[in-house]
Amino acid sequence: MTKSMFTAMAGGLALLAATPALAQQGGTTVTTATQQGPILSFTVNEEVRARPDQATVGAGVTTTAPTAVAAMQANAAAMDKLIAAAKAKGIKAEDIQTSGINLSPQYDYNNRGDGQPPRFLGYQVSNSVRATTGNIADIGPLLDALVAAGGTNVDGPWFGMKDADAMLVGARGAAIKAAEAKAQDYAKLAGFRGAELVSIGEGSFGGPQPPMPMVRMQAMDAAGKSTPVEPGQVGNTLTLSFQYRLVR
Repeated sequence: MTKSMFTAMAGGLALLAATPALAQQGGTTVTTATQQGPILSFTVNEEVRARPDQATVGAGVTTTAPTAVAAMQANAAAMDKLIAAAKAKGIKAEDIQTSGINLSPQYDYNNRGDGQPPRFLGYQVSNSVRATTGNIADIGPLLDALVAAGGTNVDGPWFGMKDADAMLVGARGAAIKAAEAKAQDYAKLAGFRGAELVSIGEGSFGGPQPPMPMVRMQAMDAAGKSTPVEPGQVGNTLTLSFQYRLVR
């Protein structure tokens, strides 16, 4: 090991020993990676919130019949009406997707004596679809139309962004600016002249969503008032990881 390399490593280790809070605080670490100077590693998070520009709702029907075939046929006819209602509200075919079909036998377990088997009632079919639209203002009327067409199982809406990454364009600049200030601050606190950027890594994820609005399924009044839906805001969080070299 050369004398200059030993001196650089010893200096870096001395920094860690002398400033344990610097090495541990807030997920920030300092390591002696090269003889040019110790490496400072940390992450910066920037959250962006905006009004959603698309929403998805789910709706389905449940039918029961003495035989499995009859239950499926009745359900298919009911689902045709439901899908037609969604299309009539402007939902494109490619934005309507089946989310689940379930066929199961039904039994009556009530008031059965000891040793008596449950009474067979027939077969039940549940079928549901999800419809996505960019017309946020029409979510309430869409839900009303689905219920009017026979929908009995309604869930959602789920709000989101068509291009979530576009939300993060401004956040990147803010995160880099914050990282530069943080690195320079750590450098001064540790007795160094400054900090030089070594690497940047990006990761992003959907941030915590606001509480899902409670959709009140109620009959429209005489004035034709539709189900109230408030989209609120959706969040997206940008996480950037940085490495800076501390320089004397």
